[in-house]
Amino acid sequence: MNYGQMLLSKVIDNNDVAALKRFGVDESHFGTAGERETYRFIVDYAERNRGQAPDFRTVVAECQAFDYQPNVEDSYEFLTRKIKDNAGKRMFNDLVSGKDFEKYSQTDFESFANWLTDELERITIRTKVRKTVGTDLRTVGEQFLSEYERRKAGDSFRVWKSKFGVIGNYTSGNLYVVYGKSGRGKSVTALEDAVEMAIQGATVLIWSMEMSWFEVWVRIFVSMSGRKGVTTAELNGVDFAAGFNADELRKGALLPEFETAFRFFVDTVNDEITGNIIVRAVDDDDFVGRTLRDLEADILETKADVVVVDPFYYLDYERNTSKTAGGDAAETSKKLRRLTGRLHVVTIAITQAEEGKEDKDDDGNRELKLPAREDVKKTKQLLEDAYLLIAVDTDYKQGRGLVGINKGRTGGEGEFAEIIYIPQVGVVRELETGDFDF
Repeated sequence: MNYGQMLLSKVIDNNDVAALKRFGVDESHFGTAGERETYRFIVDYAERNRGQAPDFRTVVAECQAFDYQPNVEDSYEFLTRKIKDNAGKRMFNDLVSGKDFEKYSQTDFESFANWLTDELERITIRTKVRKTVGTDLRTVGEQFLSEYERRKAGDSFRVWKSKFGVIGNYTSGNLYVVYGKSGRGKSVTALEDAVEMAIQGATVLIWSMEMSWFEVWVRIFVSMSGRKGVTTAELNGVDFAAGFNADELRKGALLPEFETAFRFFVDTVNDEITGNIIVRAVDDDDFVGRTLRDLEADILETKADVVVVDPFYYLDYERNTSKTAGGDAAETSKKLRRLTGRLHVVTIAITQAEEGKEDKDDDGNRELKLPAREDVKKTKQLLEDAYLLIAVDTDYKQGRGLVGINKGRTGGEGEFAEIIYIPQVGVVRELETGDFDF
């Protein structure tokens, strides 16, 4: 049966040319030149005649290949599915017989596989059949209450509490962007919250594309031991519960008594944490692909609840189809946002802020200043895609820092908190009343 002719006939009989747009049918979905000619005539006629469809006799007279099928009873969805199914198969045949297929098949397998996957994804998108557009007031009630009950039971989405009150909570399905100037504690701050969420029960996947696996685990163990208070650190005459010394861990130079304590800590750490942390680091032998497709595979494999991408700009960017400057990074940001929502994870993407002039106080200390929202570096699209834009500035020499919100979809923009910042012994937390004044 010729489903293309049947669909066009139904459109004419129902005087419903808009159905072609509603179901995403365009000229490329029709298999013959005659069908494509008929499609163009009907669409052009409707554009010139206030959306009205032509009479079937007019179409027969103007389009010799048109085979009018009266009284078609099949639904638009069924006819569209048949047409797009056939179109998808034609597109695939054209793909594998084309020059690009031959060219890419002669490259290394990973490049060929990535190209082929991209092309198949495009075909899938072009031939997807819409069932409905969004949600409808007349029918959404039951669907809404069902989702409400899932959220009430904690099955639909999860909320994880941040270590920093100014940030509040992280909600699954949202992209959070942490940014600051180079060396100003953005990775440390994000890692603190990653550990915090793991303690609450989250499975955390860390894509560390700058640091080695050993360095990342040094930071994690120092952060976790800081929460336990295995030692103390002093700042401005005040003692704080602290963890093992990061420098000593890196060098393998813990004092004997601390080494014994550290070995016990490592042996028992799994008893102290409800969730899990998985680290993908720059020096892992199998950490070759850094595309969003690779990230998605790792999320699915680990069943991650929380993902840290450190830094965003070390991802293998998506292809720049817009042909605009910076379009590859922008496209990657948009796709990361969509991936985050589709997989219902919390994603924390870390990026840099623009460098600028710095001021010092009378004692020669650098004045802390959070970067502005327009200072997001690499791509401004991250600013648009972020649910929260989290700004960070710290100075370990002073033992202090700032964490603030420069964009929040539910408010909070402009709020900030002062933090105690002694990361080398795991003391990174908000300044509380009664600590001291810097």
